[in-house]
Formats: sequence, structure tokens, C-alpha cells
Amino acid sequence: MLVYTDLLTGDELLSDSFPYKEIENGILWEVEGKWTTKGCVEVNIGANPSAEEGGEDEGVDDSVEKVVDIVDTFRLQEQPTYDKKGFIAYIKKYIKLLTPNLTPEQQEEFKKGIEGATKFLLPKLKDFQFFVGEGMHDDSTIVFAYYKEGATNPTFLYFAHGLKEVKC
Repeated sequence: MLVYTDLLTGDELLSDSFPYKEIENGILWEVEGKWTTKGCVEVNIGANPSAEEGGEDEGVDDSVEKVVDIVDTFRLQEQPTYDKKGFIAYIKKYIKLLTPNLTPEQQEEFKKGIEGATKFLLPKLKDFQFFVGEGMHDDSTIVFAYYKEGATNPTFLYFAHGLKEVKC
């Protein structure tokens, strides 16, 4: 199994259990999330509850929570939204932090593609939810989530160069 961690913080952000599609010349990875239920699982053991004493489950919490699989699996933490000015400032800071951690070939590829990726992301800012890894570090790679037109499940966007592949 492969786990993809934040290159800057080491937080787990994704795994190969979630297939991705490269977009914006490989600068961004697009991953489809799914809503799932977490919590109570009803198990039918063949007993007839009406024939037994009480008839009600006692001391059982039947709460079921709907969660997005990627957010729940990697314990992603939602962050406040960005306006255009704040987002541009984040991108500039992110480029400065990330670039020294890349190989010269990756640096060139990243610098060529980040402008196009930023132009792709900017018009969607109002539609995004922003997430970071469990550690909630200030210098984290941001994971973007949004709903494509007509979709019931969220789509996540990751900066490909901000991820480190780790074999487990």
C-alpha cells in the first residue's frame, strides 16, 4: 500500500486506495470522495425482540454519522475559506516553502505549472472547502474539496508536488 504524506509536515493526506487523475499538467491530482455512514451497524441475530423482556435495546447508541471517506480516513481538518488576496499570499508562501524540498527537475516542472494551476483554482475559491492534515500545521499543503456540477459526492484536489509517496 502507498500512502501520500504532506511533503512539508509529514501528515497523511491520501493513499493508493483512492485513485487519482492528474490535471493541470500533473500539478494537481483530482480524487473522488464519497459520503459514507459511520457508527451503528445493525446486526440481525434472528432473535425476536418483541418476545423478549423490554423489547428495546438498552444502553446502545444508535447514532449514525455521515462522513466523507477521505476526510474521515486521513482525519483532515477543515480550515477557514480564502479570498483571492489571501489565496495568492498562501500560494506565494507555499511555493517558497515547497521548492527547496523538490529535486531540480521537479522544481522546474512545478514552477512551469503552478501558474496555470492557480488560474484553474482561483475562479473556484468560493466553492471550495479547505483542508489540511491532522497536525493542522500553519505551513501545510492545502487540500481543496468541491462539488462538480450535479455531483452528490465531493471532488478533492491535491498539489501533486506537495505529496511524498511512502510504502507501507
